[in-house]
Amino acid sequence: MRITVLNGPNLNLLGTREESHYGSFTLADLEDQMRAHLASRADVSFYQSNQEGDIVTEIQKLSSRDRLILNAGAFTHTSIAIRDALAAVKVPFIEVHISNVYAREEFRHVSYLSAIAKGVVAGLGVESYLLAADFFLRSGVEAK
Repeated sequence: MRITVLNGPNLNLLGTREESHYGSFTLADLEDQMRAHLASRADVSFYQSNQEGDIVTEIQKLSSRDRLILNAGAFTHTSIAIRDALAAVKVPFIEVHISNVYAREEFRHVSYLSAIAKGVVAGLGVESYLLAADFFLRSGVEAK
């Protein structure tokens, strides 16, 4: 199994951005924790972009062997293009959020992605990603 972790806009600013919502860890810290957590259990790759089209292109590169952990950041609440790419490739994915989006501004309560995701994990910091990875490892979930 290959797990792809795809992070959207502003997640490259982790560690300096709104620590009350996102904590003090960096994107590199998150990736290191994921590598350690998945060591010898799955291949893992990472991608981060602030550009919607780049994220769509990365999603289109996924194969039936992939499982996707996706934190689309603000694009969660705005991007039909990302949703359409996810629906087209039919790769199982879990939507993750570091902060509890449901305890924040009302516009963050709407996700264009949740309805087609295998699940959503929000508000648990790095643990959101680790739980998503564990789900894929234990469930043997198949592509749609």
